[in-house]
Amino acid sequence: MSRWTFADPPNLIVITVRQIRLAGKPVLYVAHDGEDGGWQFLTGGRFEAADALLVTLKSMIEHDPSLAELADLPIGWHAQRDNRESKWQRGPQEVASDEDTD
Repeated sequence: MSRWTFADPPNLIVITVRQIRLAGKPVLYVAHDGEDGGWQFLTGGRFEAADALLVTLKSMIEHDPSLAELADLPIGWHAQRDNRESKWQRGPQEVASDEDTD
C-alpha cells in the first residue's frame, strides 16, 4: 500500500465477518454507515451476529486491495459487486422508515 487515501485513519475499527477473513469469501458489499460513519465489509449474504469480527480498516485493505477504490465512498452510501472481479456499483443506503403501514 503506497499511499493512504481514506479520510479515516488506518487503525479505525471496522466490521467484517468470519466468512471473509477466515473462510476466504470475497467482500461483495461495503457500507459507509450514515448514522456513525462506520464501515462494514460483508459478503452480501446472510450472516449471524456471532460471525461478526472487529478489525482495522488497514487490515481490510491489505486483505483485499480492491477495497481502496472505495476510499471516497460518501457516508450514508454503499457499494456492491457481483464477484471479486466485478466493478463496484455505488448508491445511497436505503433509510428504514418507522412509519406504521396499516
